Amino acid sequence: MNNPTLDSHLLGCYVTIPTMFRDDDLELDLPALQRVVRFVIDGGITTGTGVILAGGAAGDFPTMTFDERVATAQAAVEAAAGRIPVVMGAQSTSTREAIQLAKAAQRIGAQFIQVSCPYYFTHTQEDFYEYVKAISESVNIGLIIYNTFWTSAEMSFKTAEKLVEFPNVVGFKWATRDTGGMEFARMVRHFADRLCLIDNQVQFATSHMMGARGFESHIYNFWPQWGVQLMKLLNERKYEQVQATMVKVVMPFYTLWSQIEQEYTGGDGYLDKLCMELVGLDSSRCRPPTRDIRRRYREQARQMLIQAGVPGVR
Repeated sequence: MNNPTLDSHLLGCYVTIPTMFRDDDLELDLPALQRVVRFVIDGGITTGTGVILAGGAAGDFPTMTFDERVATAQAAVEAAAGRIPVVMGAQSTSTREAIQLAKAAQRIGAQFIQVSCPYYFTHTQEDFYEYVKAISESVNIGLIIYNTFWTSAEMSFKTAEKLVEFPNVVGFKWATRDTGGMEFARMVRHFADRLCLIDNQVQFATSHMMGARGFESHIYNFWPQWGVQLMKLLNERKYEQVQATMVKVVMPFYTLWSQIEQEYTGGDGYLDKLCMELVGLDSSRCRPPTRDIRRRYREQARQMLIQAGVPGVR
């Protein structure tokens, strides 16, 4: 692995914390975000079993200013208090801003940043390589490369081979287009012994068998104990049970998310927040243009959680 010290802390549940806003004026509600961080930690997801991502897509980063993004990550670092590593979302359309975000993450004590190929314009593989190179050379902090093929250029196998040569590239958060050519499996198998592969494809049993050691799921935000149990099943290689719990718990969540996206609003993190509210946690709407789903989908989400076995549903 490129950096064993960093990689040993980038394992387990990849928890994408939603950013909380005050409902009356949609300003940041940092105390509410910190309560969520502490809830996840109290639920058993700590160093060695997970990491927290602050200010990612589920954290509404496209709707936040630079200063708000830094403040959000800093609040997560303070709440984590060294008990769990924190990743700061540093995705940007600008190399200069991405470098500034990376430096801010290092200054506030985040252990990692998450970056992906810049979006909006169509960028080449060499554009992306130089983007990551500039960030890597500007900071001494772990970089997690996120393959967001649905918003930007998909990272090629050749580019991935070049990026792993940077000493502070410590993780790939990975998903691919499913064309039937086993592209996802190929990437995991090839790179899993060189850095931490984070499964963003929801193929946890298969990817773990091939060496993936990070697993992204929105379920952790409102049921962290499920994440702890999931990691136990994976590490015990009880893959049939892993798949069964994925079908029972994760699949209904994504089915409802897809329905909401198709018929009502787009964005990320809005269903997490509704589910969190339904188990008694802090919640809020996402910032516009994402619309508030809580009233329209409350009962459907509540029934989904009950059927999945989520404890404490109200």
